[in-house]
Amino acid sequence: MTALNRLQDTALFKTDSFIDGQWVSGQNRFPVDNPANRERLAEVADVGADGARRAIDAAEAAFVIWRKVSPFERAKLLHEWNRLILAHIDDLAVMITAEMGKPLAEAKGEILYGSAFIDWSAEEAKRLHGETLSVPMPGARGWTIRQPVGVVSCITPWNFPAAMITRKCAPALAAGCTMVVKPAPETPLTALALAELADRAGIPKGVFNVVCGEAEQIGPVLTGSKAVRLIGFTGSTEIGKLLMRQAADGVKRVALELGGNAPFIVMDDADVEAAATGVAQAKFRSGGQTCVSPNRILVQEGVADAFLDALETRIAAVRAGDGFDPDVQIGPLIHDEAVTRVDSLVRSAAQSGARVRVGGKSLAAELGGSFFAPTLIEGVGLDHELASGEIFGPVASVYRMTDEASIIKAANDTPYGLAAYLYTRDIGRVHRMSEALDYGMVGINAPMVGSASTPFGGVKESGIGREGGKWGVEEFTDLKYVLLAGVNP
Repeated sequence: MTALNRLQDTALFKTDSFIDGQWVSGQNRFPVDNPANRERLAEVADVGADGARRAIDAAEAAFVIWRKVSPFERAKLLHEWNRLILAHIDDLAVMITAEMGKPLAEAKGEILYGSAFIDWSAEEAKRLHGETLSVPMPGARGWTIRQPVGVVSCITPWNFPAAMITRKCAPALAAGCTMVVKPAPETPLTALALAELADRAGIPKGVFNVVCGEAEQIGPVLTGSKAVRLIGFTGSTEIGKLLMRQAADGVKRVALELGGNAPFIVMDDADVEAAATGVAQAKFRSGGQTCVSPNRILVQEGVADAFLDALETRIAAVRAGDGFDPDVQIGPLIHDEAVTRVDSLVRSAAQSGARVRVGGKSLAAELGGSFFAPTLIEGVGLDHELASGEIFGPVASVYRMTDEASIIKAANDTPYGLAAYLYTRDIGRVHRMSEALDYGMVGINAPMVGSASTPFGGVKESGIGREGGKWGVEEFTDLKYVLLAGVNP
């Protein structure tokens, strides 16, 4: 059975862009392949710069109406979109597994995670309000109101093809903004299926648009248009900096969730078994292809041997393969170039004297796709590229450390600051170290840090802004101050 033959609702399978409530083709098309077996899934229309301009025009026209729609009505439409997403969770998960590769159960988990942001944002639309202020002028009143920023363009990555869209679009739509979404060329099918469900939910034409094609053609249109007032992006720090520079000419707002170099810290008083389980859960989710994946596992010397043994047992049990196989825990990397890059990092580390305890090789020849073995490696220097950059693959790299001060110094020795993890049972350490770590999020004895109700985002070169909770909706608003004089002349 081919991947997309598993779909129950074949009308969700779209290969054209969705602009102003219509499905729009283009002169050229680009391939979308399954990274697990290189099956050609679709040829998707590239609408190029003209399609992007058309989508912006539609969003600009729709914004005039959408911003005035009652927040209760916007909430109702978002809830209906969410209801349809959950009703089609099996089909959406099939699309994610087919075009991105993650195991089907994990793909369903992504749909549930992304769905929670729609549910939360729908309710937050009703709670979006300002404040009454004290003012120095006698007989005057002051207050603030929050208003939608305007047309928003979102450029989303391939590693979470559903959740990265809902995490951005749901709060923006709740706030009264209109959207132009540019999904990654590796995973456009999920985005287009979400557009189909948004249309079925009754979200008005022009409010939610999805344009597919080359970033080099579409990106400059999105950042250069005067109508677009905010650029939302999840991806590499390098591209985030480029978008920020392009947005600067129009003084556009940016909301950037960029690269990470997450430390996973295990102190000598930690529950070693729980810490090893936490690493296995956080490291191998999406094949290690997440911005919050543990990149440097810093373990205090006193528990290093016990921790490594426990982690080795867990990694050795992880099975890689096609995501449609129910016995598989980890799917392929997104393409062969990713395999080559991860393989090069591991080989370089081994040549420098590191020990590969599990895995450490490509499985492409054995499994027929872009696979790399779940890997455990120790003895790498903290100055090696394996520690200084994002691995973005299923490689757990462990570093033996001495005391608390050296661990904090090593953890912070990076331009990134997205997520950090700390395992300890000392409450004093919890406070000292969580405050000392230069990261936007710190998970204490917890391998996951994101949810719909909490702020997600980083510091330093890991981004600007927050997604989730009330902060995620406020990100898409302008704060206006109103002063009324002459109340008591």
